[in-house]
Amino acid sequence: MNTAPERKADKPLLLAALVAVLGLLISACGTQPQPTAPSSSPEGSSSGGAITVLAAASLTEAFSQIGKDFEAENPGNKVTFSFGSSATLATQIVQGAPADVFAAASPATMNTVTAAGAANTPKDFVSNKPEIAVPKGNPHKITGLQDFADESKRIAVCAPQVPCGAAADRVFAEAKIVPKPDTLEQDVKATLQKVALDEVDAALVYHTDVLSAGDQVDGIEIPEAQQAINVYPIATLKDSKNPALAQVFMDYVLSPECRAVLAKAGFAQP
Repeated sequence: MNTAPERKADKPLLLAALVAVLGLLISACGTQPQPTAPSSSPEGSSSGGAITVLAAASLTEAFSQIGKDFEAENPGNKVTFSFGSSATLATQIVQGAPADVFAAASPATMNTVTAAGAANTPKDFVSNKPEIAVPKGNPHKITGLQDFADESKRIAVCAPQVPCGAAADRVFAEAKIVPKPDTLEQDVKATLQKVALDEVDAALVYHTDVLSAGDQVDGIEIPEAQQAINVYPIATLKDSKNPALAQVFMDYVLSPECRAVLAKAGFAQP
C-alpha cells in the first residue's frame, strides 16, 4: 500500500505542535518570579536583635512604655532596661559593664562616659525639674522649701553626687536655705519611696516622679525649680554588641512619637 500521501499530511501537524511548544516556553520565561523588594525596616532592626539600655531611675515609667512600643514596631527585637542612679550607671559603663545605650539625667554624668571614650556623641532629649513630694494629703503640713531647714521635720533628698541631689543643691542655694536632711538616697526612686511609705514628711524629687506616684503622694511646686532644671542626654555606647539596633533605638527615643510619651510622663523639651 502506498502511504506517502499520509506522511506528507503529517508534516503540517508536526509543525503546529512545535509552534505550540515554543509558545509555551516563551510564556513561561515571561512569567518568572520577580525579585522581592528590599525590606523597608531600619538597618539593624532585623528579627532577633537585642540591646541593653542603662537609664536614669526617673525614666523608669516612660522608658518602660517606650520599650514596649519599640518592640511592637520592631518584631523579634528585645530591649532590656537597667534603671538606677545615673552616676552609678556611668561608673559601671566606664568599668566595662555590657550595654548598648545610656540615657542619663544630667550632662555631668554623661560626660563621665564620653570623657572615658565609652560613648558616641550624645543628644539631649528631655528636661526635668525638682518638686517637693509629700505623703498623700500632706499630713505633716509642709508648705515649702523652708521646711527642709526645720530639724523637727523628717526630710529626704538625693545624695549630692547623683543628678537629683545636684539639682536639690542648686534649689537650696537659690532659696538660700541650708537643708537638714535625715537621709540621703542614692537615686530619686528610693527618695520618692520614703515619701510614699510616710517614712519622711517631705522629699525633693523630680516633677515626673510626683506624677508617676499617682495617688500615693502630693506635689508642691517651687519657683526655685526653674534654676535647677536637669537636661537628659542619650548616647549609644562604643562597646555595643549591636550598634545598628542601638542607633535605631536612640533615633526612636528622639522621634515625635516618643516625645509624646515623655511629655505625658511630665518631661519637658530640653
